[in-house]
Amino acid sequence: MKFIKYTILLLLSLNISLAINAQTKSPKSSTMSDFMDKRFGMFIHWGPVSLRGTEIGWSRGDQVEVNDYDNLYKEFNPVLFDADAIVKTAKDAGMKYLTITARHHDGFCLWPTAFTDFNIKNTPYKKDIVGALNEACKKQGIKFCIYYSVLDWHHPDYPIHSPKDQTIDPKSDMNHYLLYMKNQLKELITNYDPYMLWFDGQWEKPWTDEMGKDLYAYLKKLKPDVITNNRLGKEFAAMENKNIDASKMIGDYDTPEQVVGKLNMTTPWESCFTICNQWAWKPNDKMKSLKQCLDIISKTAGGNGNLLLNVGPMPDGRIEARQVDRLREIGDWLKVNGEAIYGTLGGPYQPNNDYATTRKGNKMYLHVLNTGIAKLNLKAIPGRKVKKAYLLNGQPVDVVQNSDISITLPASQADKLNYIIVLELNGNAEDIQIIK
Repeated sequence: MKFIKYTILLLLSLNISLAINAQTKSPKSSTMSDFMDKRFGMFIHWGPVSLRGTEIGWSRGDQVEVNDYDNLYKEFNPVLFDADAIVKTAKDAGMKYLTITARHHDGFCLWPTAFTDFNIKNTPYKKDIVGALNEACKKQGIKFCIYYSVLDWHHPDYPIHSPKDQTIDPKSDMNHYLLYMKNQLKELITNYDPYMLWFDGQWEKPWTDEMGKDLYAYLKKLKPDVITNNRLGKEFAAMENKNIDASKMIGDYDTPEQVVGKLNMTTPWESCFTICNQWAWKPNDKMKSLKQCLDIISKTAGGNGNLLLNVGPMPDGRIEARQVDRLREIGDWLKVNGEAIYGTLGGPYQPNNDYATTRKGNKMYLHVLNTGIAKLNLKAIPGRKVKKAYLLNGQPVDVVQNSDISITLPASQADKLNYIIVLELNGNAEDIQIIK
């Protein structure tokens, strides 16, 4: 009898342990599916450095002398910051989530944290920017997410104090710094309940994968369904768009940067791009054209990824009018073509400069990126035929199927903005294997 009781207790203990491990390993698949269905979000890089118009974090000790950089917060007073207006700009652009740099590599905090004086409360502005954006997102139905750097060149306990000088400070204490991070992250989760946490800065030597694993488990205990990117560990695609080993990834999705990720139907990913060249605001920074933005959106969805498009507010708190206009143009395009973006799967074809494809149910959406050509030829789909082809407005499109699928592009769309052709198939489009 004692043996039976012991066995039952052991099994119960094992089941509880497995359940805890499952919770701390990754969010439920439904949460990740919900995130990936959103496809498009707004990234915001902002802080006192906008007063100098140089890059956030990276210009500290480079374009901006360290003492000058670290004291900019004493002048930071973005009196025209309007969280509701910024979130509405994101919503009008067709974005479904928003990620704010609550703390970048320079260590300055855009919320009134209890764990350092280097925060928004001690600026002339004083108001909680993270909190205001969180409330505005709740009101307008946008998911609120937080960026948090794992390095902090300003903090005395983080061993490196400059992007250009990797000398280890012997007076630093990484254990104290890790406690500082955990305290701040608990504060952020408790006060703002973010949908997702976006980490960065893990490439420097003081940060190890073991630290990343420990922090990931800590976060999952605080909020089991919180999503995190994979920049708690060293395994990430980054700007080189490397092929990664997903089993070594610490986090829930991969993060190619300033490049469209590769078609991947198994590992979730999100590409982050700047709408101009610099992440933080820069006067007269060159802005991407509407065509460039739409190509990135279609290629990203076509590769089965999400796009996080960055804006950098000005020192007064506003997003530049020209950036707002560009975002509104993207939103106008998505109002017509969003069916081919949101809630779709990428593939089955690899995106290229002529086209990308997404799919949902029995429909395959052909995103025509090169509108200056007259025909597109796709490899035949094993076990599937195109029953009907048409533009989203219902206009029929000519298709011939033999050894491949030949599509005559409508003359009415020649040399216009990107558009979508719907290909209705005689079966499910979602279970088609990648066609190479």
